[in-house]
Amino acid sequence: MRKNILRFIILFFTGGCVYVLMELMYRKKSHVSMFIDGGICLYIIDLLCNRVKKTGKMSLYKRGVLSTAVITGIELITGFIVNRKLKLKVWDYSKLPLNFKGQICIGYSVLWYILSLPVIGLCRLLSKKAVV
Repeated sequence: MRKNILRFIILFFTGGCVYVLMELMYRKKSHVSMFIDGGICLYIIDLLCNRVKKTGKMSLYKRGVLSTAVITGIELITGFIVNRKLKLKVWDYSKLPLNFKGQICIGYSVLWYILSLPVIGLCRLLSKKAVV
């Protein structure tokens, strides 16, 4: 039980920090919601790709698609809450092609796929080494 809690904390804070750092490097700004998104995303990706027996045996390509769906879905939910409901205007993809209500777009989903591949490998390494 303690090991699972520690694993959650490490993955959550790592995912949150990395997500915010990527935003700071790219957009020069971020928001606390991005920290929460990044933490949730990394934890769910680890869960799906390494600890659920059925999905853990999928090809890397399929796990990448699954991870992309997770990240894009969480971004959509957060966008509807933070940008639409709370009107904080953290991001707006409405000027990008193939966007959905300005909250997600195909270009960023492709980027999430590319970025998810090394993340899946890192989570797999953590699982094999039983670091947490």
